[in-house]
Amino acid sequence: MRAVMLSLWLIAPGAVLAQSGSSAPSDSAQKPDPAPPPVNHLETALAGFKLSGFAEASYAYSGRAIGDTAIVGRLYDRFQNHFMLNALALVLDRPYDAAKFSAGFHTEVLLGQNASLIKSGGFDLGAQGDIPQLYVTLNIPTASGNGLQFKVGRIPTLLGLEVLETVANPNWSEGNQFVYVENFTGLGLSVETKFNNYVDAQLRVINGWDQVHDNNTHKSLMGRVGIYPDALTSIGIVGYWGPEEPGDNTANRYGIEGLIWRKLGKAAVWLQGDYGKEQANAALPVPTEDATWWGAGAWVTYDVNPSLGMALRGDYVNDENGARTNGFLGFPLNTGQKFGSGTATLNIRAWPNAVVRPELRYDRSTLAAFDGQKDQVTVALAVSYLY
Repeated sequence: MRAVMLSLWLIAPGAVLAQSGSSAPSDSAQKPDPAPPPVNHLETALAGFKLSGFAEASYAYSGRAIGDTAIVGRLYDRFQNHFMLNALALVLDRPYDAAKFSAGFHTEVLLGQNASLIKSGGFDLGAQGDIPQLYVTLNIPTASGNGLQFKVGRIPTLLGLEVLETVANPNWSEGNQFVYVENFTGLGLSVETKFNNYVDAQLRVINGWDQVHDNNTHKSLMGRVGIYPDALTSIGIVGYWGPEEPGDNTANRYGIEGLIWRKLGKAAVWLQGDYGKEQANAALPVPTEDATWWGAGAWVTYDVNPSLGMALRGDYVNDENGARTNGFLGFPLNTGQKFGSGTATLNIRAWPNAVVRPELRYDRSTLAAFDGQKDQVTVALAVSYLY
């Protein structure tokens, strides 16, 4: 369960990740955006293939962890008072040419403690290994010059601002919307095109949310429309529908998301809203009722100078029936809760190719989920190297 655009201000302030033709180590490369800049990469011995990636380690501390070990509700930063080998990501990319019949290839191999949490059902590369991206792109040229792309394989979700690769996110820790109301990936077919400088679209047919091997006999749909009024603004609207419960073709999950981005000088602002619903089935806490959830989040980033950036995030999730959090990631068994967080992150880029990210986060829930309390404070430090 588990963006539109994401500024690559972690490496070059104000720059924007590219969609096609990019070798950036981020699944936000799947989201179309205007004026993509060149991205650092290593040329390989194979003509046209580019190698990139990142390595990351971290430490997190919370005084209200379960058994002094687990930080409740968290993903990559889930271990209390632990140094972690989060990730070694290797990205191999061969861009397609939108102006002619051409093909491209993109894959990411992820090793480390992050990988164990983003696995898809039906695929196992080991306890701490995964391939979150692996797809082939077939391009058909169009009159607009942007082409029509068919992508087949495991592709990151269209939902949300934040992505699997933390180095491409404003904050280091993943927000509650990323963890609880979105999928991570889908295996299937994506049809994508950019109509002009103002509108693009993607439509996907997948096995299901985070499923390599389908867990029922019906497929799921996800689509997105991106609108770009000007070079400083984007609006993304995503919808999804399909059954996601094992062996159940009737319990459809469906919902909608809106994501707005605006660049304001050295600052950037994102607003994201999510609404989801799942039809009654035996897997839900109250099996005779539909489950509903919604979430809202806001991000603000500001580049003080080329070596220092700041990021603030606030989010809120209303899991009305407990369908998204019941016994998940340390949350207690529940039939519904409301929870949110506030996060402040420094992005220090004083060393070439490296990002140092101290972070302070506050979480609060309507449940006494944090070692018998309703809130917790977490401090963390992550260090990443990008190549």
